[in-house]
Amino acid sequence: MKAQKAFFFALLHRMRLIRRWSLMRNTQNENIQEHSLEVAYLAHALALIRLRCFPEETPCPAPERCVMLALYHDAGEIITGDLPTPVKYYNAELRGAFRGMEEAAQKILYAGIPEEIREDYRPLLFPTQESPEEQMAQKIVKAADTLSAYIKCLDERRAANREFADAELEIRQKLESYKLPELNLFLEQMLPSFELTLDELRSLGEEPAKH
Repeated sequence: MKAQKAFFFALLHRMRLIRRWSLMRNTQNENIQEHSLEVAYLAHALALIRLRCFPEETPCPAPERCVMLALYHDAGEIITGDLPTPVKYYNAELRGAFRGMEEAAQKILYAGIPEEIREDYRPLLFPTQESPEEQMAQKIVKAADTLSAYIKCLDERRAANREFADAELEIRQKLESYKLPELNLFLEQMLPSFELTLDELRSLGEEPAKH
């Protein structure tokens, strides 16, 4: 690998400095690095559930592809910052301007990757919808992204923070609008445990007493 100014990974390292939910009172701050990790394992779970429990629901994208898309889905925010939703989607003009900012940010990141491996990152930074599998992978990542935001709302409500009350209702409606069986299964069978205390979770993990 020839000597060059490759700054991509140094920028990725700064993901942890970009706060989410910046216009709202938070009992616990969240950054885009930890958010991206959560979206990655949620997307992996959703893709696996679709593959194992709903194989008739084609296409079934590779869980590993969903993980990689999720890890980089907010990478551009290293450059742009996390713009609050009310600002980002205030009107068509702002939405268009933000899309332009996102595209410019992705290009900056891409330019910072060493030439020898740059093309390997193109499908992550500039995903296309060239196949049904790819389209579904991106939909699953969007669902996982929304699910992560919903879990954040649950955490804040449990901490008696009413700031996220309206967001919780809106995000729940968005989750239901995806109409993904794997997501519905997660909401029914796995999401309730997110509202349990540590002791309650520990008790669920204990083996039943033998008689």
